[in-house]
Amino acid sequence: MYPHPERRSHHAGRPLRTSPPPPAPRGRPPALPSAPPEAKLRVVVADDNPVVRAGLGVLLSGRADIQVVAEAADGREAYEKTLHHRPDVVLLDVRMPGVDGISALPHLVGIAPVLMLTYSRESEIVHEALRLGAGGYLVHGEFTADQLVQAVRDTRNGRANFTATAADALLAHMRHGTAPDRAPLPDGLGAALTTAPPPPVHHLPRPGDPSESLSQLQPPVGQSSVTGGSVSPPNRQQYGLSSREVEVMDLIASGMSNQQIAATCFISEKTVKNHINRIFTKLHSTTRSEAIARWLGTAPRDPGRHP
Repeated sequence: MYPHPERRSHHAGRPLRTSPPPPAPRGRPPALPSAPPEAKLRVVVADDNPVVRAGLGVLLSGRADIQVVAEAADGREAYEKTLHHRPDVVLLDVRMPGVDGISALPHLVGIAPVLMLTYSRESEIVHEALRLGAGGYLVHGEFTADQLVQAVRDTRNGRANFTATAADALLAHMRHGTAPDRAPLPDGLGAALTTAPPPPVHHLPRPGDPSESLSQLQPPVGQSSVTGGSVSPPNRQQYGLSSREVEVMDLIASGMSNQQIAATCFISEKTVKNHINRIFTKLHSTTRSEAIARWLGTAPRDPGRHP
């Protein structure tokens, strides 16, 4: 049966309804660039024992944020590898053949922070290493793997770490209240050093080379005081420093930072700054370098200023 004509005409002129087109698929937003991976903490390990070096390499490189970039078997190689790789931290043994760790230390600290990691536990060695700028002192057998890893991270960030033996040596030093006598170190360690540590150099002489020895790396002032040259020892009594100020000034002259001095003397950095302010006043100095020059007797004489 056909539909009614009117009803058909009623629908005839109307456009057909169509469903709205589906929305265009939305494209995924462009991926944000991924953040660059955080740079790893780069370490040079210096120890004459290949088993120790291998163990440290496995332990440290097994951490996601640490990479051992080089190993060294003596102080000379440690210096060369450190100069080449510019690591964040150097782990340095004390007793090594050829150039020992104490002799290499003042050359290394001008390039990277140094953490002593050694079996050497003698009090005088601990004091000498800290005087020369080491950022901490760990004795094998007195720390766990996690404590070592944390100490490496802390050294990069300027925080000092000491195991029990090193801490006891510093505490005994504090109880005496004065700096220990500068007796010769055991086994002839640090034989190349004089009162003032040498600045970083571009190379270390090779052992047995008669034309160049570690003693030739010393500054002229240090050589003069040893060989009896024309430079006379400074008269430090004229400055009127207290025993504690003398100790702090010696550490300043060795190149230590305020944080290292605070750790060595078991005092706060604020106390170190107070000592330094008084020292500068007594030495008529306004900068560290000027105070060191007066303390070592290398500052030019000013006839209008006393002392």
